Amino acid sequence: MNLTKTTTPHQIDLWKSVSHEDQRLEFKEAKNSFDKDKLNAYCVAIANEGGGYLILGISDKHPRIIVGTKAFLGIASAAHELFMKIGFRVDIEEVLHPEGRVLVFHIPSRQKGTAYHLEGRYLMRSGESLVAMSEDKLRSIFAEGAPSWLEEISQGGVTSEKVIELLDTQSFFTLLKLPYPKTQEAVLEKLISEDIITRSEDDYNITRFGALLFAKNLSDFKDISRKAPRIIVYTGDSKTHTKLEEISLAGYACGFESLIKSTMAQLPQSEVIMSGLRKELILIPEIIIRELVANALIHQDFNITGASVMIEIYSHRVEISNPGESIIPTDRFIDGYESRNEKIASLLRRMAICEEIGSGIDKIIRSVESHQLPPPDFRMMLRRTLVVVFGDKPFESMDRSERVRACYQHCCLSWLSAKAMTNQTLRDRFGVSETKSASISHIITTTLEQGLIKADEAAGSARKFARYIPFWA
Repeated sequence: MNLTKTTTPHQIDLWKSVSHEDQRLEFKEAKNSFDKDKLNAYCVAIANEGGGYLILGISDKHPRIIVGTKAFLGIASAAHELFMKIGFRVDIEEVLHPEGRVLVFHIPSRQKGTAYHLEGRYLMRSGESLVAMSEDKLRSIFAEGAPSWLEEISQGGVTSEKVIELLDTQSFFTLLKLPYPKTQEAVLEKLISEDIITRSEDDYNITRFGALLFAKNLSDFKDISRKAPRIIVYTGDSKTHTKLEEISLAGYACGFESLIKSTMAQLPQSEVIMSGLRKELILIPEIIIRELVANALIHQDFNITGASVMIEIYSHRVEISNPGESIIPTDRFIDGYESRNEKIASLLRRMAICEEIGSGIDKIIRSVESHQLPPPDFRMMLRRTLVVVFGDKPFESMDRSERVRACYQHCCLSWLSAKAMTNQTLRDRFGVSETKSASISHIITTTLEQGLIKADEAAGSARKFARYIPFWA
């Protein structure tokens, strides 16, 4: 980052006009002062996220206005004090804008493989708050520059014939929509180009990445065999009685369709009469299962040993979980995206197994809403991320937490579609008539009180025309 003091009033105007704060911009009003401890913490957090600008004297609500700041009138001494407290240099620039004095803190990025801490706390931002970095996030930072778990060799010194024997090369080319090469050498060269294998003098090495995605049988690879997804079916709604347990031993890519087929075959079904015809209804639509299983496979933490993706099926719900705590907060799953294993995600996107970046959760929520199912519950567990999806439940049977969660998710989905949530759109989401307007208004009020949504100021103050947007919009 260029730390020379060149910020102009015009640049300030450009910054304050952005629709929302991003990873590199943080605005604080600080009209009269700004807490030094909070300043230290923000500098550490922004540096840990790649560096950026902390700007004082501009309101952090949109549309932003320049209010001016009287904080840190002696910027040289403030910069020195800041350096002594956090241990790295932050340049402070005073910009005399026509509308008021603005301070710009030029915060450099942390060095690769290191994270900054403040009195032992490794900080990052989460919405409007500063939080401690998760163990997973810290581990990934400290591992930067070293070979990743996926890049390491699973089986080394194997012949070309053994590569073909162990890996489902036919699926590899089929999923990429490529014709199967006429020579074995051409097959191997393509596998090398995609990091499925590497060459080693007269033989080959199969990477963990290649084995994990294309092994004919994961148990042939001792170091990754425990990463095979598990399907567990229970009798009823508790773990008391296990009806079936199945392990999917094919690689994630070549075995994905089989894994989804096995899961769908175990889902409870009900028989209903529609238009005089009998029809079988399955507990959860396949599109939801596909997206959640793909997400779990992609976003798991491979450094957690002895743990795998789990698909647990109960009589009225399905729980899909993966090892590792999510990198982003659960309430930002709908609009946020940060893959722990972008190498896997990239290849699976090319193979049309998973969605484009960030669109998978959107598609899940849309499908849930179109079927008027209860909202999915995204949970952060101890070293595990869990998603619970539920079977059909009428609006009257949903409890308060389900209704609030549905309201927030609907509001997020509306905003991402360049719309705003209203009482009517939420009624449509729940499939209820206008007679339920008061009940819907109560749900909206409760969700507002919990800070998950906020009124869209652009819609005006009239209750009749009230619109709502997510708290982070």
